[in-house]
Amino acid sequence: MAEGTVTFFAEKLSNLILQEASVFGEVEGQIKLLRNELELMGLFLRDVDSKRVYEERVKAWVNQLRSATHEAEDVIDEFILNMDHRKRRLNTLKFLPTCVGMVDKLPFIHELDSRVKDINAMIGAIMANRSKYGLEALTASSSSTTTDQIVGHKEKRPPLVEESDVVGIDDGANKVKQMLMMKVETSTRSVVSIVGMGGLGKTTLAKKVYNEREVQEHFDCKAWVYVSQEFRAREILLDIARHVMFPNDEEKRKLEEIRETPSDEEKRKLEEMRENELGEKLCEFLGEKKYLVVMDDVWSREVWNSLRLYLPQEAKDGSKVLITTRNQEIALHATSSEIFIYELRIMNEDESWQLFLKKAFRGTGTTTPTLTTELEDLGKKIVTKCKGLPLAIVVLGGLLSTKEKTKESWEKVLLSREWHLDQGPESCTGILALSYNDLPYYLKSCFLYCGIFPEDFEINAWHLIKLWLAEGFIQRRGKERLEDIAEDYMHELIHRSLIQVAERRVNGRVKSCRMHDLLRDLAVSQAKDANFFELHENMDSTFPISIRRFVIHQNLINHDISQCLHNSSSRLRSLVSFSGSTVGKKSWGSLQEHIKLLTVLNLEEGVGGHVLTWDIGQLIHLKFLCIKGFRSHVKLPSSIDRLVKLQSLDLGSLYCNIPHSIWKLKKLRHLECPFSKVSSQSQINKCVNGYLGVEQLTNLQTLALKGGSWLEGDGLGKLTQLRSLKLNNCSTSYLKMEFFESIDKLTALQSLLLLFKEGHTKKTLVNRLGLVREKKNVTIDHHNKTLLPGLMPFSHHACLYYLSLCGMFEKLPEQIEFYPPELLKLNLWGCKLTNDPMMILKKLPSLRILVLGLDAYVGEKMVCSSGGFLQLERLDLYKLHELEELIVERGAMSSLKTLEIRYCDKMEKLPHGLLEQTNLEKLSLQGSSCHKSIKEIKEAGGEDWDKLHKIMC
Repeated sequence: MAEGTVTFFAEKLSNLILQEASVFGEVEGQIKLLRNELELMGLFLRDVDSKRVYEERVKAWVNQLRSATHEAEDVIDEFILNMDHRKRRLNTLKFLPTCVGMVDKLPFIHELDSRVKDINAMIGAIMANRSKYGLEALTASSSSTTTDQIVGHKEKRPPLVEESDVVGIDDGANKVKQMLMMKVETSTRSVVSIVGMGGLGKTTLAKKVYNEREVQEHFDCKAWVYVSQEFRAREILLDIARHVMFPNDEEKRKLEEIRETPSDEEKRKLEEMRENELGEKLCEFLGEKKYLVVMDDVWSREVWNSLRLYLPQEAKDGSKVLITTRNQEIALHATSSEIFIYELRIMNEDESWQLFLKKAFRGTGTTTPTLTTELEDLGKKIVTKCKGLPLAIVVLGGLLSTKEKTKESWEKVLLSREWHLDQGPESCTGILALSYNDLPYYLKSCFLYCGIFPEDFEINAWHLIKLWLAEGFIQRRGKERLEDIAEDYMHELIHRSLIQVAERRVNGRVKSCRMHDLLRDLAVSQAKDANFFELHENMDSTFPISIRRFVIHQNLINHDISQCLHNSSSRLRSLVSFSGSTVGKKSWGSLQEHIKLLTVLNLEEGVGGHVLTWDIGQLIHLKFLCIKGFRSHVKLPSSIDRLVKLQSLDLGSLYCNIPHSIWKLKKLRHLECPFSKVSSQSQINKCVNGYLGVEQLTNLQTLALKGGSWLEGDGLGKLTQLRSLKLNNCSTSYLKMEFFESIDKLTALQSLLLLFKEGHTKKTLVNRLGLVREKKNVTIDHHNKTLLPGLMPFSHHACLYYLSLCGMFEKLPEQIEFYPPELLKLNLWGCKLTNDPMMILKKLPSLRILVLGLDAYVGEKMVCSSGGFLQLERLDLYKLHELEELIVERGAMSSLKTLEIRYCDKMEKLPHGLLEQTNLEKLSLQGSSCHKSIKEIKEAGGEDWDKLHKIMC
């Protein structure tokens, strides 16, 4: 890991030399000497790392190099900070002559010169110690155990073997399913337990059972919660309540619905309840339901003792709780009878070998590879060392999938010393360490960074990529976009089975991922050893002086981050909090000296609003700023314009006023504030400071904002690198021809979401933008080339796969050329279409998901004609208040898997032809949608009811 620290800083220093040459002045020579020394150090450390030298002398020497590098980074960054303060001070004293400014700069230059010389001398002495203490001989005598270290450009591909493909799991799934669906003599809740050592596949088995249609249909309501070692009863109860009382919230989020939903107020009340109030509310709700609650990864009896009172014993007949645990005593404590305990066995030799082959030979185009006798013998010896643990086999297979399929390559793995790192006969630590140590340095940093997230946390892939970018882990590769390189890194970790895909987007790319708890334990352990990051809950009463990244998962004493950071040094570079800790204005003021070199500030939830009112502009090294969890209107301070290194600003669902000076931050790549608005620049300010506009942010890849005066003119169209654009509450007064011409120029877009807001004139977007109303009809003005409302054809937007439009327009363009050629997902909201949209949309060749909501169509009948929607997998109809009938003709929607009809209350009958859809797996109905038809089919019984009953949820 020291190699990564040195290499990342050497690259940073090279960039600074180019960008800040005038600032360093006469010290530039010493800075270049330091940079050159760091580059040589990095090469030597790479050699040490590849040869796996475990000698304590080498370890101590590497730690010295790491500390020297950290000190050098602090010296440089503190100097830049001092120069920034000096520049601001002089700007207020513009009347002073230039010579005064030079004199003011000299003390900082002399101090930097002295400190860099000392560091160069210290590094020179450390490097000289290689020979003095015989370290060169130690590293030279060690043979490398790794090949193919460098990860080149790789095709973005999903892993070919998911964890659900684990062999030998079907028997266990059937037995656990029988336990869950078994009737008991008394009307009481029963507990079923899955027991097994870490890495044996308890979660995989439980998920397989939980997701089976038969199990889903058996229970009235279901919840899956991750417990883990970081157990907090109130959060577990709240998680269960969200699942069983608001089962559709997650679906609504996925469908990008309007922010406020009917259940929001009730949900807020739940979130504000104390533990006992919340538990009683949950108990009352579950008392009348046949429920299933899965508690994954239970570590102590305390978990069950704390929660059992709120999971009603006298529940509807058949209610179950499913627990996964490593400890059989916990299972016996919670489970009323041993017949409800399923103990996972380890894999036998044949099962282990089959799983290994799937993983080791993924991407080769064969599931039954032909091996030489030598290679098969080596492979089976390697698999034997995995001791039948699926996780160990999966990870090891992922490692060997990156190696040449040769005797020499596999022998190196077999003979590797990491096999001896395991901690007991039931541990696969050594195997996991083997795969970790095989990673190149930049992937090691990315892997370890995944350990900052709480156990069993579903990690947003895009959020993780932006963090990697801000931390400097992504190495440039020609002219490739850094985000694309980062995505390659993620796919490589997935390919090696070091992280798991949790969810994919409609285009197949990773939306979220998880880390197995044993792999996370490894990451946390390695990170602590390398001083990479520190978890608050793993620390004793003292705060390490040299900590670089500080992570908070649980609420701190008195709910104040400042108490935890007060004794820290200025070395802190990243502060990441997932807790409800609050940060007051006074606290931040007292912490400025300790956090002045921050690069990453990530405060996920429940953080007090004062953080946005203090002088955040002091953090001039900040590259990543994410603040979430607010429910109030706040204002970013004007000092935001000093964050000239900022790459990513994410305010989530926070309502925020952003100063127009945000347009000065030319390094911004991701501006994600969909419910925030940017203030207008006054004429006086323009005269004094010059014009500021969105077109100055030419590096933007992601833009999500409320519409405003910043949309005027053609500035948006100059952001040609934009991949994702989301405009919320976009008033029609800003939607002039320049706006739509700008959208037309953004040909790199992959995702476009436009939520239009009607003005007071009550004109639709159609007649405001060249579609002229004549009585009740709308006719096209052929002198105006704009379409839908003012949008130009998307035929040259070859990357655009997701389009969401919310706003009134009365007619869809009939020309298929209008639509993006690779459109996979289309959302239409509140459009008030009077003509059946299906007659046009059926022609879209690649469409997989279609969502029509909030009176997107105001007609009474929709027809999906034969041969249409051949690729459509999901259709969602939401609050189409006038819709009475949906007809699905034979041969239409032949790939449909999911149909949701929610609150279409005039639609009394099921879609005609629905039961003839052979691929339909899920039918979800809410409100009184199709109630009459369901009742008739149920009363009639027979084959139609059997089929309908299986797919309803």
